Amino acid sequence: MSQTPDAPSSSSTLRAIAQTFRLIGWISFWIQLVLGVVSGIIVLLFAIFSQRAGSPSNNPGTGFGVFLAVCGLIVLGGGIYLAYRYTRIGRQLQSSNPSNRPRKSETVQVLRLGLWVNLAGTLVTLLGAQAIVGTLVARSISPQAITTQFFDPTRIISGLDMLVVQANTNTVSAHFAGLVGSLWLLNRINRP
Repeated sequence: MSQTPDAPSSSSTLRAIAQTFRLIGWISFWIQLVLGVVSGIIVLLFAIFSQRAGSPSNNPGTGFGVFLAVCGLIVLGGGIYLAYRYTRIGRQLQSSNPSNRPRKSETVQVLRLGLWVNLAGTLVTLLGAQAIVGTLVARSISPQAITTQFFDPTRIISGLDMLVVQANTNTVSAHFAGLVGSLWLLNRINRP
């Protein structure tokens, strides 16, 4: 934070805050990136294999649930960018020129944006997970899934269906990591 009336701080405190921003930013960035890439690959594979398997409407993960899962991944991209931005703010805070340092109010604004982005991503991804899991539950308890007399292969829950649930769980975990990182940094700069 620059040496302005809204951000008085000693150089050692400023250095500690800058190091915290860089550390938490990189941890949050890598957790979100790895979980997001894994989730994206799973959802992409699911989309490819469900198209090849025949009618995508028979697959519970397609439709609205996968649409929301993809939206959650897109929002996660914004969260990953903001986590990277935290590392840049940490670097700017280490600048020897006070005019190059961001103001405390600007930094708080970026952290709040990070909170909102990750909260929105969590909500969208959870709604997608609810849609997918609800469809899987409906398939598993349907009478055709229980009786063997009228065997319907579209009523079987496949491993690929479970991978989509896992992808959503990974995406929610990535958004949670972004929330924790933003909250940690917001708490750190508001500490007296």
